[in-house]
Amino acid sequence: MTLRTIESLADSLGEEGLAGKVVLLRCDLNVPLKDGVITDDGRVRASVPTIQDLLARGAKVVVMSHLGRPEGAPDPKYSLAPVAVRLGELLGVDVAFSPETIGETAAGVVEQAPTPGVVLLENLRFHPGETSKSDEERAAFAAELAALGDVVVSDGFGVVHRKQASVYDLVSSLPSAAGHLIAAELDVLDRLTESPEHPYTVVLGGSKVSDKLGVIGHLLPRVDALLIGGGMLFTFLAAQGHRVASSLLESDQLETVRGYLAEAEERGVDLVLPTDVVVASGFAADADHVVTPADAIEDTPYGASGIGLDIGPDTAAAFAERVRGSKTVFWNGPMGVFEFPSFAGGTRAVAEALTEVDGLGVVGGGDSAAAIRQLGFADAQFGHVSTGGGASLEFLEGKKLPGLEVLGWQ
Repeated sequence: MTLRTIESLADSLGEEGLAGKVVLLRCDLNVPLKDGVITDDGRVRASVPTIQDLLARGAKVVVMSHLGRPEGAPDPKYSLAPVAVRLGELLGVDVAFSPETIGETAAGVVEQAPTPGVVLLENLRFHPGETSKSDEERAAFAAELAALGDVVVSDGFGVVHRKQASVYDLVSSLPSAAGHLIAAELDVLDRLTESPEHPYTVVLGGSKVSDKLGVIGHLLPRVDALLIGGGMLFTFLAAQGHRVASSLLESDQLETVRGYLAEAEERGVDLVLPTDVVVASGFAADADHVVTPADAIEDTPYGASGIGLDIGPDTAAAFAERVRGSKTVFWNGPMGVFEFPSFAGGTRAVAEALTEVDGLGVVGGGDSAAAIRQLGFADAQFGHVSTGGGASLEFLEGKKLPGLEVLGWQ
């Protein structure tokens, strides 16, 4: 499998390489904002190494990204202006911010910026062409972006599963390469799917089984153990015939889950479900709660109105022991409602164990990455913290991702 790199792109441009070139850099700076303040800058920090490399090569770097879902029109609450400030702090340089994504204003900001230097364009999704289903509309928007630069580096791994203008059409239209973040993500994901060290354990959580079905199906033949937590555990318990009170349940997935339980047994994979659960009187941070056996959820004082919000302490300890004893671990999805301190114990236990893995321990992005940071862990404590989220899951399902294929990844 070949992937065009910054090194190969620079070599293709002759002796000067990227010096003096305007590099259009697609990052994923889709960070959470609260009242205009970034609450988790992990994705901004992840973009820094590629930008630093491009600056060191003498390029002018024009950073592009989306933020949120602004419905194809400008929306101040989704402005990337706060990201420009944070990016400048991390890089230690002034980052010029263009209030427009394309057109004369954007071209002027790019032209006036120093070389080497950094510009951040306003939110790509302020234009309907970015996410359009029409090839013609996407191509037209990509052409306006292409007019701002000489070459493209794609480094937004979190969007490579989307056939969008800046991810696919723009990369097709100019000399292009993958950035260091995408290369690092692919190296880790390739190890998870093609050459994992054993024992290999996958820990899946989060709210919905349906979000993880493809991953379960693709990884079952590859793993030694599959640990199930989070809201999705209740569909597994229900598939075994247990009552789950008012806990999250996807009734339409029961047969599929039974099929996976049978397949795991047939393959000799340990599919491990919780033995105890933290059940609360309601969905609230201060809700009354008790620990109960997983097969007795409706036997609590809350009866059929109880709701499971975390794996129990015995399960947390058992999961942690499995994780620590593995050579390869992939974890995607919190074990409970980690945003509420009373229901963060399971997620904390898995995260702590993952920092102690003697091998490759991967945090699968999305809510898992948000959880480790909220619980006080540093990214550097883990083997790899993915920025991928949905892209990582689709890769692990074995799907072809358009934003990678256009970079030469087969």
